[in-house]
Amino acid sequence: MSEKITIKIGSNVLTADDRQLDMSRIKHLADQIATMHKYGKKIVLVSSGAVAAGRSMVSLSKRTDTVTERQVLSSIGQVKLMGIYSKLFEELGIPVAQVLVTKQDFRTREHYLNMKNCITGLWNSGILPIVNENDAISVTALMFTDNDELAGLMASMMSCDSLYILSNVDGIFNGNPASAESNVIRKIVNDASSEMFSFISSSKSGFGRGGMQTKCRIAQKTAASGVSVHIANGRKENILLDIESKSDEVVHTHFIPGEKCPAVKKWMAYSDGFTKAELTINSGALEALRSEKATSLLLPGVIDFDGDFLKGDLIRILSEKGEIIGIGKASYSLQKAEEHINDKKYRPLIHYDYLYLFSH
Repeated sequence: MSEKITIKIGSNVLTADDRQLDMSRIKHLADQIATMHKYGKKIVLVSSGAVAAGRSMVSLSKRTDTVTERQVLSSIGQVKLMGIYSKLFEELGIPVAQVLVTKQDFRTREHYLNMKNCITGLWNSGILPIVNENDAISVTALMFTDNDELAGLMASMMSCDSLYILSNVDGIFNGNPASAESNVIRKIVNDASSEMFSFISSSKSGFGRGGMQTKCRIAQKTAASGVSVHIANGRKENILLDIESKSDEVVHTHFIPGEKCPAVKKWMAYSDGFTKAELTINSGALEALRSEKATSLLLPGVIDFDGDFLKGDLIRILSEKGEIIGIGKASYSLQKAEEHINDKKYRPLIHYDYLYLFSH
């Protein structure tokens, strides 16, 4: 059973068919989380629903642009949503804390550790952290894909045993969910089922920014870092407690976790948006990096640099085909790399300890 859990609740779980917040369902989810909390589980709740809550409170001008609309609705709705959670959990004897974050909060290892320390402090005080993206100040280019990405980051950062992603469907289907011939894929081992993207709908929900494809990519990345990921229907009664106590009997999709990876690599896994430059490696270097042997990236394997970087900067690593292989922390600057590019014995540009490779 899991001791540390991140739970992400999607907007379509929290809203009824009339697009208003479903208070009975929110209360039922709170009751389940309170039960888990009672048994000593440390939980991070990543909750959508602020924009949906805001839409039920105000009517904006049709001339309002999309970014401003989201800022206004989330600002108003976040107050309402947190008020609901605060009241419900207070009645259940659990204090809650609001944690609003932006993607920029994770741009450096220092910021990352500050966030981790905040959540750890809340846990140690018996407080339930309720996390959401600060849509009021987030700029489009620097936003999380959606709260699934934020939840994956939180689960990985806090070394959680499990991540529960609650949606309004039973899981990932092996065909069109509307077809009677389609079934839920019950287990996915790491990245072995990448072909599933060919039949997953790319459509998005009425309230959320992401869709099932986003959930799958985040689930794969999070599972690769050693977290057990469950995508399930949050509208089903007792879904959280059932997954926790009898996971194999519950119809949902379970991403089997890979090996736990070092904390610094967990941070790097979600830092693609903060890289300062790119480099392209040859086929020999690619084969070496993907071998079972722990391998650092040496200069002879680099074909080309794109962009300037200094020691300590994050660099995106590409194959000759343009595929993103991973992210690494530079051991020295571009200037020094170019000075020693033909030196086969020069120290690695990216040491294995500071190299994160994406699944392939």
